[in-house]
Parts: sequence; C-alpha cells; structure tokens
Amino acid sequence: MSKRPNVLWIMADQLRFDYLSCYGHPHLHTPNIDALAARGVRFTSARVQSPVCGPSRMSAYTGRYVRSHGSTWNGMPLRVGEPTLGDHLRVAGAHAALVGKTHMIADRDGMAWLGIDPASEIGVRQSQCGFDPFERDDGLHPDSPRQQWSAYDDYLVRHGFDSANPWGDFANSGLDADGARLSGWLLKNSRLPANVPEEHSETAYMTDRAIAFMQDAMTRDEPWLCHLSYIKPHWPYIVPAPYHDMYDATHVVDPIRHASERDTDHPLMAAYLQARVCQSFSRDHVREHVIPAYMGLIKQLDDNLGRLFTWMDAAGLSENTIVAFTSDHGDYMGDHWMGDKDFYHEMAVKVPLIIADPRPEAEATRGSVSDELVEMIDLAPTFMRALGCPGMPHVIEGRDLTPLLQGTEGFARRYTISEHDYSWSEMAKALNMPQEDARTVMIFDGRWKYVRCEGFDPVMFDLETDPDEVTDIGRSQTEEHVAVRARMEKALLAWATRHHSRITATKAVLSKQGMAAEQGILIGFWDEVEYEAATGKPFAALTPAGPPRS
Repeated sequence: MSKRPNVLWIMADQLRFDYLSCYGHPHLHTPNIDALAARGVRFTSARVQSPVCGPSRMSAYTGRYVRSHGSTWNGMPLRVGEPTLGDHLRVAGAHAALVGKTHMIADRDGMAWLGIDPASEIGVRQSQCGFDPFERDDGLHPDSPRQQWSAYDDYLVRHGFDSANPWGDFANSGLDADGARLSGWLLKNSRLPANVPEEHSETAYMTDRAIAFMQDAMTRDEPWLCHLSYIKPHWPYIVPAPYHDMYDATHVVDPIRHASERDTDHPLMAAYLQARVCQSFSRDHVREHVIPAYMGLIKQLDDNLGRLFTWMDAAGLSENTIVAFTSDHGDYMGDHWMGDKDFYHEMAVKVPLIIADPRPEAEATRGSVSDELVEMIDLAPTFMRALGCPGMPHVIEGRDLTPLLQGTEGFARRYTISEHDYSWSEMAKALNMPQEDARTVMIFDGRWKYVRCEGFDPVMFDLETDPDEVTDIGRSQTEEHVAVRARMEKALLAWATRHHSRITATKAVLSKQGMAAEQGILIGFWDEVEYEAATGKPFAALTPAGPPRS
C-alpha cells in the first residue's frame, strides 16, 4: 500500500444537504453516512459554484469558478486545455479514475482544431474531465441508440433485462397492476417500485463497479483517487423495492414557503415560478407523492455505501483512504414554490460535505463540525495536497481544506460565489432575455445572500433574521440593506476582476518577469553609471566579447 493516502470522492447527484439524518432530517435515517461524519469533519456551510449539474461539476473537477472555466451550463463543453484535477494528479504520479457520472461534454471542435484524436489517450482524458474512465455512466439516456449504450445497459441485457432501452424500461420504469410498463419520468409513477431488482439498480451497480476498481487498484503500486459519482437521487424519481414504500406522506416535512414569494413582482422570480417544474412541485399532492421516492433513493444510497465501507474495511483500504462525500447541488422539492434546482436558496446551492481523513494528523477533528464558508472548488486543492501534488495557485481558485481537517490555522474565506446561466430556460424565453444577459451570480458572506440578476433588481436575503429565505430584501430602502447591497456589489466586482485566465503563470514564467535589464534589454537607462547604480552589476558584463585578436 502506498504511503500516500488514496482518495474516494463520492458525489450523489441532486442530494439535498438536509435529507440526511446527520444534517437533521427527522425521518430519513442514514447511519452509514452518519458514521462517516463521526470519523471525519462535517461541514455545515458548503456551497456549489452553480446550482446546475454540469457547471457545478466542472468547477469541482477544475478547482475553478464557472466564469473561469467557461462551461456555464449542461451541454456546454469544457474547453480543451482547461487543467483538471486528474491532470494535476497524474503529474504527481497518482491515478485519477472515474466510476459514474461527470456530465462532461467534450470540446470536439477544439480537439479537431488541435488535431487531437478523441480515441487517443489524450483525447479520452480531454473528454472525461481528466479522469481515466474505469466506468462512465451519466444516465439520462432514454433514447440512446444501441451503439451508444452504456456498460450499465449492457449489464442489464446480460442479466435478462433486454429491450431497446433497458435503462428506461427497467431501471427507470415501474409496472401497473396488469404488468404494463409505466415511465418513471412521469411524477405520478414515482411510488411504483422500479422494474428492476435492487441488486441490479443503478446505485447498486455503481457500488459494485467502485469495488471492482479498488480491487484492480490494489494490484498497482501507486496512490489513486476514485471519483464515485452516483446518478441518484436525481430524477427520474423512482426506486426499486423495498425502498419504494419505506416512506409515505407522513414522512414529508412541511414545505418552506410563504404566500408573499408566490405573489412576487420581481420579473425573474415570477418567471421561475411559472416554469413547469415549479408549477408541478408547488402542488402539495405532487410533493407528497414524489418526496417518499426521493427519500427511498437516498436510503438505498446509504445502504449501498454501508456495503462499500464494509468491503473497504475488510480489504484493509479504510486505514489509508480519505473518503469525501458530497453532492453537486440540491433539489427544491416544492420549497419556495419551486422544483428541481437552478436558483440559490439553501436547498439548491448548499450541499452536504463530509471528509474523513484516516491519517494521524486528523485525529483531533474526528466527529467535529465546521461552519466555515467552503466551496466545491476547495476539494481539488485538498486532494492534490493529500496526494503529493504541489500547489498551483495560478490555476486553482479553491482553497486547501487541510487546516480544517487537521485543526490547524490557515483557512479563511469571506464570501462564497455561485453562478447560473439560464439562457436555455423557460425563464429566458418568457422574459425575452438575450443569451449574454441571461445570467445571475450569488455572493454569500455567512449572513447576507445577494443575487445579482442581470437586467433586473437584485434579490437578497438576511439569513440571520430570515433563515428560511422567504423575504426578499433586494429592493428594500432601509439604510442597512442599501449599505449591504453596495458592499456586496463591490465584493462581486473585486472577485470578477481578479486574475482568472492567467493559468500559464508558472513559477518559472513569473521568475523571468522584471528581468529585462539582466537579459540586456535596457529600457530608460541614460548611461552606464545609471545602469550600474540600479542593478549593482558592471555594465561591461552586458557587452558582448568581440572576436579574439590575432
């Protein structure tokens, strides 16, 4: 086993922070995730860089803000040459592998322009966020042609679940009383058991594949990072038995919402509330039908993680593997009269984050809770340090969490940032917003959450007096609120104008800056005396030697 630790980075898609028992859910018990928190640090103020899968994940994989890497929404390619965590770890002699979802779209045009074959080793890594794909499966392929089937589809066929679309027909559909197939995409079918045994479901399959990766990795003499990225509890909201009926409407907590939010006169917020998914989840019967299935998916995830952690214990991996557990964003589930994600209330932009470091240096923080402001981009530099990769502040915008894991000084952050490009959406169409203006950015300082809405008034919440975020004070004219908005705008300007694209500024490059005189490039010197006084070197040293005299 390598002296350097391994890293198991678990990400669940669309998992709310407050749907785990260690984060306070009153009915959904997640003992295996709770046990992970008991041997690590549980962060209570972790936020993502975008409340949408693709840009959130691209920030996690690059350690950079959305405005820096440019992949602003699902389907927006991460440009060729954008450095990723896998690229950095590879240089340090560590293996970065993917098991599951990334939502990465390859920059095919960029690769073609540079003459990179997508099937080559470089091309594959450019297409997979820098990971070596042990098994990639993004799900969400209801109409995929056979030649693009995932390995999970092929697995289902091998086990007798054969159809033109096994992912949709089995893992994400149910059966009515007469045996007719009903699609899990329709919310009314959420309470049906998925048409597949639990041991062959997506969550169980990905757990098995993670175990297979670690079995393979144990034969190698190199440290590894495995990104185990579960597709669930992301929609379609349907889960196999016995999890489909573990919960019912009595386990659904009351929604966080107020009539004043529904009656808003803010154009952008009103457009959000008119979107189909928000109209659906604003209805109580939809919440009471879907949330039990969502809870079942999370319970299934916890049970499979328990199976994974038990296997790691028996294999001797737990003693040398840092385990990080998080989500790429949350899910409104009807709170604030909204559904899905896409805005910045806590249930969408705040995520669970638990990191358990088995090394002796982290002994003092086991079972502790941190309320420091942390961001998803902080994971990349944390993993890089653990695996022996030198710091790269000219590229990485996140901050190393090691001081918080080891109980030492050295971590501080005043604000967290999140961004959203809604140019694709129903909101943009309803408001007739051009692509370049259909964007919002959130800044949060631990109390005040300020959302800059291009073309509209801002939205702002005071989480100290309004922890449920039901009162928008973005247009309040009280002296305090006016002053806070001005401060937040100033902070956003400072953040936006920082260096963020100068990723070639290595130490070697920077060391040559300001060395013009030493290289014989003399700008502004009057004579030899002035040069020698400024540099402390004889001018004659710059004079090239002439040809030798005969």
